[in-house]
Amino acid sequence: MCPCQLKNKEADERLPESRQNGYLYEIPEYLVEKREVEGFVHELTVFHRKFAACFVRSEPRDSFYQDLVGQLSSVERKSIEPIAVHTCGTQKVRSMQRSVSDAVWNEPHMTSIHQGMVAEELGEPDGVVMFDESGFVKQGAHSAGVARQYCGRIGKVETCQVGVFMG
Repeated sequence: MCPCQLKNKEADERLPESRQNGYLYEIPEYLVEKREVEGFVHELTVFHRKFAACFVRSEPRDSFYQDLVGQLSSVERKSIEPIAVHTCGTQKVRSMQRSVSDAVWNEPHMTSIHQGMVAEELGEPDGVVMFDESGFVKQGAHSAGVARQYCGRIGKVETCQVGVFMG
């Protein structure tokens, strides 16, 4: 069971205030059944293969895959070390860290592939309308809507202003 689903006070104290029971917004229960994720590993592998040409070497390409697996796993902390230990064991921690900091990959090509995938999935001949929420860290309270709230840009609750944008 995920710590955010535990109902005891001890578990609540380990979580950020915004994820604790009794906070302003109720935490929705997230239930996934086995039949809903059958074939997911195959889909993840196909997704990963689309980006294979973006990597100069096979090691960072493999680390990229392991990071994808780790990001989608039940590991509580989604940083390189816990993900590496969970997916590859302790012997691969340093190589995964190097892959993130030193590896060469073709970011413009990755972006192009990703944009193509989005266009294929969502695109229409006359365009697509997208809505996105974005938060901006703010000091003081002179701007409209400034309050302590979750700010996705920095990944935590902070004094910020949140806007919804359409493009």
